Amino acid sequence: MATVHGTVFCERSEQVDALRPGDELVLLPDPPVTAEPGVWVHARDGAIVGHLPPEIELWLGPWMLRGGSATATAVRVSGADVPSWRRLLIEVRCG
Repeated sequence: MATVHGTVFCERSEQVDALRPGDELVLLPDPPVTAEPGVWVHARDGAIVGHLPPEIELWLGPWMLRGGSATATAVRVSGADVPSWRRLLIEVRCG
């Protein structure tokens, strides 16, 4: 399980509001030229929702860039009364 960070920037909070538990999400790493590659969480339509926490990005980003794949599913979607970095909880599956 992982929380999704950066959900308050641009119009990402609207993307979070549209999600429901069980929704499939897409995980994409930053390009390999990035010094510290992040892993971005996208809705199925391609809209950016946020990114994974740094402690997960640290190993998952490089692993994905070497050919690994990962997907995610929304587990819990909370409202605006919850701190932004805790609003969306996802299950990450590596394959």
